Amino acid sequence: MARGDRAAVQECIDRFGGLVWSIALRLSPNRSDAEDAVQEIFIELWKKAASFDPVKASEKTFIAMIARRRLIDRMRSTGRRPQHTSLDDAAEIAVNDHERMERSVEAQFAARALKTLKPEQQRVLKLSIFDGMSHGEIVEATSIPLGTVKSHIRRGLAEIRRSLSGPRPDPGKGAQA
Repeated sequence: MARGDRAAVQECIDRFGGLVWSIALRLSPNRSDAEDAVQEIFIELWKKAASFDPVKASEKTFIAMIARRRLIDRMRSTGRRPQHTSLDDAAEIAVNDHERMERSVEAQFAARALKTLKPEQQRVLKLSIFDGMSHGEIVEATSIPLGTVKSHIRRGLAEIRRSLSGPRPDPGKGAQA
């Protein structure tokens, strides 16, 4: 990419477009700004490609760092100008905030359900879900037999599903006395 190779640029976009998009969407006030930011980030990556040093950081880390810095620069520059939000953007922000809140509430219920499992099931599920480990990697990390790892995951997920399908308290209301 540092040599101006268009194929390398396309490969970078294909490999890291999702990462850049997720960072831009998280740090931008709306979808339109995120789209603009993604374009600016890839232009910045093109310009800074020669400064990439694989000894200092992985490609993913380098790209994420440039994306974050570019987005912080955008936030600083737009923070000095008056913000005008269209009705479409305002509606999108409201929907995104509502969805984010719902996911947060669901995550809290799932975390509580996870805590009710046996310690071995919790450990294996955390390695699988949070650390993204495959069954084989869990076997290597824990020395638990493969069949047991699979059973813990299957039974743990089934128990969490049962917990989540039951009645839940309203998260907006405090405990009733």
